Amino acid sequence: MDWPQLRADFPILNQEVHGHPLVYFDNAASSQKPRQVIDALVHYYQHDHANVHRGLHELSMRATDAFEATRKKVARFIGAAREEEIIYTRGTTEGINLVAQVWSAQYLKPGDIILLTGMEHHSNLVPWQLAAKRSGAILQHIPVLEDGTLDLDTAATLLTDQVKVFACVHISNSLGTINPVKDLCAKARALGAMTLVDGAQAVGHLPVNVQDIGCDFYAFSGHKMCAPTGIGALYGRYELLEKMDPWHGGGEMITTVTLDTSSYKAPPAKFEAGTPNIADVIGLGTAIDYLESIGLENIQAHGNQLTTYAYDQMQALPGIRILGPRQPRASLIAFALDCAHPHDLVEFANTYGLALRGGHHCTQPLMKRFKLPGTSRASFYFYNTHAEVDQMMNILHQAVKFFS
Repeated sequence: MDWPQLRADFPILNQEVHGHPLVYFDNAASSQKPRQVIDALVHYYQHDHANVHRGLHELSMRATDAFEATRKKVARFIGAAREEEIIYTRGTTEGINLVAQVWSAQYLKPGDIILLTGMEHHSNLVPWQLAAKRSGAILQHIPVLEDGTLDLDTAATLLTDQVKVFACVHISNSLGTINPVKDLCAKARALGAMTLVDGAQAVGHLPVNVQDIGCDFYAFSGHKMCAPTGIGALYGRYELLEKMDPWHGGGEMITTVTLDTSSYKAPPAKFEAGTPNIADVIGLGTAIDYLESIGLENIQAHGNQLTTYAYDQMQALPGIRILGPRQPRASLIAFALDCAHPHDLVEFANTYGLALRGGHHCTQPLMKRFKLPGTSRASFYFYNTHAEVDQMMNILHQAVKFFS
């Protein structure tokens, strides 16, 4: 792949911060957007904007065609069986909340077990805490081992027929751990549990096939894979979506309405009340086209190379603690330095144009497990380079001298 040429597609990267070339290593929080996605947004607003599904005029039909074309792309991109299994959301958080709220209201009862893991992002923890409170269900968690992987022996004892929900992160945003979601979902579903996977850090970074994983639900965000913010998707097995009640009520999701009752459309429309985020859906479709033109296998391989290169160099820093396994790991490294608080280190790096992220990364229970207030995190994408890793290492060595 011509990685430098691809990097040129991202105009935001061609700038200086505090007099230094920008090194953007905060991709796990949000990726940058290529010119193709930016142009697609501009084109939509300049030429095709109208509300979807409801109009018979030309602009509405154009907008509707582009809006629904993206649904087909998303289904293909993540290996769904049919496009009707794709529900547009604002992102991973909204997708998980949709399932947690509807499922707890319809299917959970006191004493049922919701099984999570100790490395969940708050977005796959807090919604289930609320669901447990509403339903009387009990929360349990698969522990995290010292190397940042799940305690699969304990998982085997926790997976019983009392478990009615199993929800797990595909890739940890704080550890880089790639969890064995296919195996875990198979064991949970064999016991009759509903399974949900948080795919925020996976989609757009490696090939994902929800049918191969065998999960019932899979949620992801567009903004971590070159698409705009405020758009994502929830995959759900169609037979489950058919049985679920609507989440929001309003226009577009109904077939008939009287003053007292309503009937609802089939999925996915049943879960998409009101005017949707049309432009960013189109941007998501363009981002998928862009990533597929590169190839997810190529993106994953490039990320693995960068991460291994950075990991090996970072081990030489005095007083460093790197969380998570060396291999296999996703394209991020979270670490702590004895000499500096994560926030102080990230502020220092910023003065040299290096964008890291510092804090608990919305995984406070995980930080408590590792007895840390937080970590600094470098996260990579395909437009990052080995030269940028070298620049990061120069800055980190300067930081060690400054704070020591």
